[in-house]
Amino acid sequence: MATGKFITIEGTEGVGKSTNLAFVRDWLSARGIDVLVTREPGGTPLAEQLRELLLATRDEPVADKAELLMIFAARAQHLEHVIKPALAEGKWVLCDRFTDATYAYQGGGRGLDKTVIGELEQLVQGALRPDLTLILDIEPELGLQRAAARAELDRFEREDIAFFNRVRAAYRERASANPAHYQLINAGQSLADVQRDIHQVLQALALA
Repeated sequence: MATGKFITIEGTEGVGKSTNLAFVRDWLSARGIDVLVTREPGGTPLAEQLRELLLATRDEPVADKAELLMIFAARAQHLEHVIKPALAEGKWVLCDRFTDATYAYQGGGRGLDKTVIGELEQLVQGALRPDLTLILDIEPELGLQRAAARAELDRFEREDIAFFNRVRAAYRERASANPAHYQLINAGQSLADVQRDIHQVLQALALA
């Protein structure tokens, strides 16, 4: 049995990840591809509990390194119990955020050492990396306006605009460094245009 493909969707707040994740899922399913949809942090009961701890607003400040370690703890659980088994069964895994988000938010946004993030990435993932990463890119001001209109803001969404500018810059830097792996999608376009661009990327991947 062939190993499945691993696709991740990334982006800052308000880029439309949920809507476009559903679009990708439906596109794959319509072509007879068995696809598992999951998210990070999360994906298992324990990882979802860690997600709640990470996103909740609280009086006690969360140390940046504690945040980083909780994220990788959730990722380790997610990989062992969901992602790796699904790929081994030949399923395609579609994940709402993965380790690129850690480089962007904890590396770019928080300013943590990316070498340390890389060491944790190797420890938790080994050689496993996504086959394709779609980065939905938008001006942070517009994205935060969308997020604020959607629901109550979580702990990350309450960060200042400078934080999200750093996050966006980190995403774009990763895309520029490896254009064969990353596809930067302009999420400031109309939804129809965003999904047209995603369709073109998926078509190329499916035919590869």
